[in-house]
Amino acid sequence: MSANHEAIKAAFETYLSEAEKFSAKGVKASAARARKALQEITKAAKEIRKEITEAKNALDASKG
Repeated sequence: MSANHEAIKAAFETYLSEAEKFSAKGVKASAARARKALQEITKAAKEIRKEITEAKNALDASKG
């Protein structure tokens, strides 16, 4: 898998941890860290979408 796949997994783990700290304990700094992790997920997901599209287009080109 790509590095972006691993980045999403790591950011999601961070998000889960920080969201729990914020909701259960009211730690304000955890809210910012949770939002940052969500932003990292968004960025990595966009890159994976590009990778998938490029791979799909390469397959279409090789068949045509």
